[in-house]
Amino acid sequence: MAITRWYKEKKREHFYNEAKRLGYRARSAFKLIQINEKFGIIKKGDVVVDLGCSPGGWCQVALELTGGEGVVVGVDLLPTEPISGVRLMRGDMTTDETVERLLEVVNEKSVQAARPDLLVDCVLSDMSPDISGHYTTDQARSIWLCYRALEFARKVLREEGGFACKVFEGEDFIEFRSELKRWFRHVRPFSPPASRKSSSEIYLVAKGFRAVPLPKAEPKRAAKSENEDEEEEAAPRERFL
Repeated sequence: MAITRWYKEKKREHFYNEAKRLGYRARSAFKLIQINEKFGIIKKGDVVVDLGCSPGGWCQVALELTGGEGVVVGVDLLPTEPISGVRLMRGDMTTDETVERLLEVVNEKSVQAARPDLLVDCVLSDMSPDISGHYTTDQARSIWLCYRALEFARKVLREEGGFACKVFEGEDFIEFRSELKRWFRHVRPFSPPASRKSSSEIYLVAKGFRAVPLPKAEPKRAAKSENEDEEEEAAPRERFL
């Protein structure tokens, strides 16, 4: 309907204008603001790593939330204009080389901040695949990026640390959420008001990181019918010599 389309455009325009007024590089900055207002995953003094940080809106918000005592590190495949107080690097998080470089940067910043334990308080991922237009393919790539973000988070998060990642809903979404629940005490899906209503993206927000995960759930075995039991009894048994 025309009214619905008009409302969506006005909403998008509102966040765009607000971002411009407040000096944020993108209206997506409000997504992190709304995530943190609801879940409180970033606090003053925290060490935060932002994966897929370009153009830098989330880094700006994270810097404000952590205050002068915090540490914010951002990485993206695309170049990001410098942000005072934020350590930025360029790299592809799907490669081990970039992950190792990022670990070195986090270690360096932790030492500078008198946090030599290397532990991070919160890992954010707004990574998104190059959109092909084929939803099944794009959604599968989105899930894969989420697994890469989780793999990195497991290496650096402190006990009870936080995590938030963008994901496209669809196949394997439930499976990934279940994997998050093994590593975190609390996992919630959240669609920030700043997201477009037509978008299939959603954020999974997790708190209470466990250094030792819960065991994987055993797949449930389907109940046998009486006929299946009778067929098994009637079937000849293999003899092992």
